Amino acid sequence: MAQLSNPQARLRILVTGWEGGGNVPPFIAALRGLVARGHDVRLIADDSMKAEAIAAGARFQPWTRAPNRPDRSPASCFVRDRDIADPIAAFRQWTDRIFVGPAQDYALDILDALALKPADLMIGSDLLFGGMLAAEVSRVPLVLLAANISLSPLPGHPPFGPGFQPAGNAAERARDAEVAAAGEALWNQALPTLNAARAHFGLAPLARVLDQTASAGRCLLATSRSFDFPVVQMPDHVRYVGPLLEEPSWVAASGHRAIGDGTRPRALVSFSTTHQGQDEVLRRIVAAFGQLPVSAVVTLGKALEQLAIEAPDNVGIFGSASHEAILPSVQVVVTHGGHGTVLRALRHGVPLVVMPMGRDQNDNAARVEYHRVGIRLDPTASPSEIARAVQDVLADASFAEQARRMAGLLAAEDSSVDRLLTEIEAFAAGHRAETLERAA
Repeated sequence: MAQLSNPQARLRILVTGWEGGGNVPPFIAALRGLVARGHDVRLIADDSMKAEAIAAGARFQPWTRAPNRPDRSPASCFVRDRDIADPIAAFRQWTDRIFVGPAQDYALDILDALALKPADLMIGSDLLFGGMLAAEVSRVPLVLLAANISLSPLPGHPPFGPGFQPAGNAAERARDAEVAAAGEALWNQALPTLNAARAHFGLAPLARVLDQTASAGRCLLATSRSFDFPVVQMPDHVRYVGPLLEEPSWVAASGHRAIGDGTRPRALVSFSTTHQGQDEVLRRIVAAFGQLPVSAVVTLGKALEQLAIEAPDNVGIFGSASHEAILPSVQVVVTHGGHGTVLRALRHGVPLVVMPMGRDQNDNAARVEYHRVGIRLDPTASPSEIARAVQDVLADASFAEQARRMAGLLAAEDSSVDRLLTEIEAFAAGHRAETLERAA
């Protein structure tokens, strides 16, 4: 990418981040691109992200009042999804502990950083309401970066969470409206906390939690329009920039030996980088591959790298390995449905078996089904059911054909980092022009 030709276009950018597993690589990719472009970039985030931020060329500040994960060990997780069977209860904990509950502390840390050194622009997470609050208080223009699909449903899309397909009739539209209202009510349980934080800064109360997102001038979706459901009409402030698929820093450049004799199909198994109680699911998947004439590589990730699983000869289990190195020789991916894993597989034209366990995974699985690039399977499926799903994906050539078609669509899109930079710089330029016009 080209450096800025006009030094006056160089931006002082404060990026706000938090350690949520799969949301980290897209933010590190954004940091790397902004620095390479010539912008002055700071990241304020959890200490677990420090080394990656510095390696990307950004300066780093840790959260001091706000929650701060020192590392990526399971013990330091803000919310232990693995111990919470009810997804609504898990969402409540995330809301109370990260998204909204500590909004005042996040905002105070950000305002301190801005007092230390002003910024022309803030880039924040679409889930970190304290960052949005700080932008409103400081009047620094804000761009939200969504690490995957849109949290707020786009026109014609079902509500986020359950993994619905787009509504095709009146009953499904009524279903969507009912679920959307329930989701709104769930967010609004945190409204007293958010309004108390706003009162601390002398701001008027809001009627709904999601109204706080109006403090952002842009929301950039780090997913592909080709992968998403069709959109009736994009809101003007929301833009697709494409998936930012930087591999995590802890991924080994290699670290997997060849499994099998090269004549059998190969599979990659990858579940969350954070602990979602996937131990037993992985054991059933490994047992399923013991029933199949398929060679499999299982990567455990940071959350489970010490997990001991007895595996048959056709299955290799590794704490970490580069998916980019493995995927060119793979015919099927079995995954929880994290956005990065799904889009990386599709970029290589590999179909999937998706076993969603929460967060955005149901919605990613719904899109996999919609585009017929794989099969969605319940995470409680037995080894025999898992083996049957893998066999179905391998035996039905249409899945591979559709996955290769999706790979072609993704390849035809411009570089995601370039699109991200274009949107950020255009937004900053437009804001600067409006400010000068008002001053005149």
